[in-house]
Amino acid sequence: QVQFVESGGGLVQPGGSLRLSCAASGLIFGTFGMDWYRQVPGKERELVASITIGGRTDYADFVNGRFTISRDNSKKTAYLQMNSLQPEDTAVYFCNSDPPFSDSWGQGTQVTVSS
Repeated sequence: QVQFVESGGGLVQPGGSLRLSCAASGLIFGTFGMDWYRQVPGKERELVASITIGGRTDYADFVNGRFTISRDNSKKTAYLQMNSLQPEDTAVYFCNSDPPFSDSWGQGTQVTVSS
C-alpha cells in the first residue's frame, strides 16, 4: 500500500523558515514525480511545488522564490524548504506523487505562521 507521511511543520514567526519532509513507501519512489500541496479550512487543496523524476522543479506563483522542493531517492523522501514564511502560508501541507495516488493522502503537517 502506498503511503506518504509528512513531518516538519510547526509554529514559526513571520520571516522564519521550516523544512518539511515527505517519507514515501509502497512505490518505486524514483519513478514518480513528487508534489507538495497545501490546504486551509474551507478551501480546496492547492499545488505548491513539483519535482520531476529528473529533478526539474516548478512552483506556484505565490511561492515567489521563497520555497525549494528537493528529493532524495535513496531515502524515498521529498522535502520542501520554506523561507520567508508569511501568515498567509499557514495551512496543512501534504505531499503526493505525480500522478497522485488518490487513496493515499496522508495526515499532512500543520504550518502556522504567526507572531
